[in-house]
Amino acid sequence: MLIHMKALYPEKRLVNASMGARVVAELRMRIITKAIKDETVLTENQLAKEFQVSRSPIREALRTLTTENLVRPERMGVVVVGISEKDIEEIYDIRLMVESFVFERLLHKDNGKLVGELEKLIEMMKIAVKYKDIDEFSFLDLEFHETIIRSIDHRYISMLWSNIKPVMECLILLSMRYRLEENDKDFERVIANHELIMQSIANKDTDLINQAFYKNFNDVQNKVEQLWSNEEMMKIARESIEFK
Repeated sequence: MLIHMKALYPEKRLVNASMGARVVAELRMRIITKAIKDETVLTENQLAKEFQVSRSPIREALRTLTTENLVRPERMGVVVVGISEKDIEEIYDIRLMVESFVFERLLHKDNGKLVGELEKLIEMMKIAVKYKDIDEFSFLDLEFHETIIRSIDHRYISMLWSNIKPVMECLILLSMRYRLEENDKDFERVIANHELIMQSIANKDTDLINQAFYKNFNDVQNKVEQLWSNEEMMKIARESIEFK
């Protein structure tokens, strides 16, 4: 049975979302945080009752989760597959390929407008940290990287990014929430990494770009992988959302 619980996905991000989008965001977060265990069977009727909606948005949500390989269809409903360390490594492999490609393209573009947008996002990140709004910080972090990616106006690169974004969003939310609980001073270093990325783009400095990008990338990936290999760390990250 699915346990009734406080919403794990930040509800303020879903104010204007469709019911299907609300359900899939919450289910995705419950699966990735392991609040719903692997091999759990989920049915349309059960979920419709849990979320107090019709079966249509539930069906839509389960189709999306199936394409993300978080559940697999079975005769009676779907079975939760969850996410493994290997899955996380592969998601970050794609992110590495995408962002490396983008940084290479930025060396041949006028990046003045982009740098201005990134500067504003960093200032907003600092405000989010000041008020300990780590959900907002996480979304701004993701928006920072997405702004860089979309700046090269490459449709198929944007498609690759869009495919990994929903799961990666959950991974980043969890990682940042764990940081807040365990070492809130670490956000100063995260912001410094982003300032270095912005500076490297402004200067079109290949060496600085590589240093900034890999410093940030390896930091985030290592934090996420540690989280998934340590049950106690995951519990802290999950409960920091549950009891927010």
